[in-house]
Amino acid sequence: MKQIDQFNGKKVLVLGLAKSGLAAALLLKKLGADVTVNDGKPLEENKAARLLLSEGMKVICGSHPVTLLDEGFDLVVKNPGIPYSNPIISKAVLDGLPVITEVELAGLISEAPFIGITGTNGKTTTTTLIDEMMKKGGKGTVLAGNIGEVASEVVQHATPKDHVVIELSSFQLMGIQEFRPHIAIITNIYDAHLDYHGSREEYAGAKMNITKNQTDEDFLIINADQEALLSMAGASQANVIPFSVHQKVENGAYVEEGMAYFQGEAILPVADIALPGSHNLENILAAIAAVKLSGISNEAIVHVLKTFSGVKHRTQFVREWNGRKFYNDSKATNTLATKSALTAFDSPVILLAGGLDRGNGFDDLLPYLEAVKAVVTFGETAEKWKETAGKAGIQLVEKADYMTDAVKKAVALSEQGDVVLLSPACASWDQYKTFEERGDIFIDCVNTL
Repeated sequence: MKQIDQFNGKKVLVLGLAKSGLAAALLLKKLGADVTVNDGKPLEENKAARLLLSEGMKVICGSHPVTLLDEGFDLVVKNPGIPYSNPIISKAVLDGLPVITEVELAGLISEAPFIGITGTNGKTTTTTLIDEMMKKGGKGTVLAGNIGEVASEVVQHATPKDHVVIELSSFQLMGIQEFRPHIAIITNIYDAHLDYHGSREEYAGAKMNITKNQTDEDFLIINADQEALLSMAGASQANVIPFSVHQKVENGAYVEEGMAYFQGEAILPVADIALPGSHNLENILAAIAAVKLSGISNEAIVHVLKTFSGVKHRTQFVREWNGRKFYNDSKATNTLATKSALTAFDSPVILLAGGLDRGNGFDDLLPYLEAVKAVVTFGETAEKWKETAGKAGIQLVEKADYMTDAVKKAVALSEQGDVVLLSPACASWDQYKTFEERGDIFIDCVNTL
């Protein structure tokens, strides 16, 4: 960890706790800052706030009073999920007060270079692949960011020989000033989080922040199959490295005649890759580009791609049983994610789908249901899914109460050679606390067959 003094004696407001706010507050205190913490959760329900109070910090809980800013802070560190429309943030910006997220702190203290991954879809899979390939290739890595590890906490233990492999959301990237990854990746950009950002342009601009501090000594890896993204990358000072599933790109990663290449060098046949789906092929090419630029051998890359079965709950291969293959895609909480999962399979699919009713239908999935021979529905949207299956001409439709029942019915409807796919296209909160809980129950049911 670099010993920096720019926060020594500074008054800093940490707005919003959770894991990132807690880590930021503790780090700032270690760096000599005078820290005040403000969180919306009442103190009696707020374990993190009570911990910081015991550390001697000023803690204000239960509301976000704008009058806090009258105390003359030098800096605000906000939780990424707090929108800029928050009254405290709005006033801070209006007053010219710097507002950052804890990722900026991580960049300031880290002795290790960063490989940063952002995009609408595929971030977690790409991040995990890079981490696995780097480790297999003998490089030390620190996994951080939106994948679950707070960056400003874990980078304190990184050395100059390590690489910080960090998944970055648009929320996090809006709050950076000097953060500079040596290698940056933008997997793709689609419409998302527009309720937070207000427009696609603002959302895309937040994603592009990943490269705003890069120089000609750095690399920006981008999806060349998105023309708008290619155009935006023209403003970067970094060396642009494209990847493409559909075309040969001389300076990057691509597929040609069933073989994955990087800069003209054959890596491995696509048929040898364990992870299914064209969307995952994009993630794989991005990961190959990042690790080849980091000096990782083809042998290490090939080993990971032949054995990596997916990130948990994201088109995760669970097991093969009596000629059926079972996949857990519980993370698919919207139709866009389920589209990606459905396009991954040529075999007949038994689809398990349903969950929280957010008011939308599923007709946009109709073109992707050709390989689906049966649907098992559950949750609040069970009837909507039955209607959609009918429109698709799927005659085998069963309604299940909970996941245990759904797996039993899916198995009964399946034959050898089929894929049984949990890809709900809905959030889980009508029946389960999280999509992880829903996926774990599916895995347990499959493993006890």
